[in-house]
Amino acid sequence: QAHLAESGGGLVQPGGSLRLSCAASGFTFNTAYMSWVRQAPGKGLEWVSDISPGSVITYYADAVKGRFNISRDNAKNTLFLQMNSLKPEDTALYYCARTDPEWRRGAEVTRGSRWGQGTQVTVSV
Repeated sequence: QAHLAESGGGLVQPGGSLRLSCAASGFTFNTAYMSWVRQAPGKGLEWVSDISPGSVITYYADAVKGRFNISRDNAKNTLFLQMNSLKPEDTALYYCARTDPEWRRGAEVTRGSRWGQGTQVTVSV
């Protein structure tokens, strides 16, 4: 069965950088669109970014465009999110997930049964 495990979060000052990783198993990773989503304290889930199986196509939410970069290593079944110029409003629990294309069209993001525990990113002085 599918399993996703996020890592790489932490406490960082505004303007800093972090690189998140997601180890995937239990499904054919190299044929799957993948996403990052996040949940800020007291708020709902928010779509962040998508990447196609071959990394040719990427999408970003306006809030992170130009600052975040999504990538993947299909040989290692791993998804990444490089986050630069971090802001306090990026503080959230970050999850990786198999993509629902409706998320980037504004549909509500709902937690899947196979999601991992997420990795916490805190941006603060």
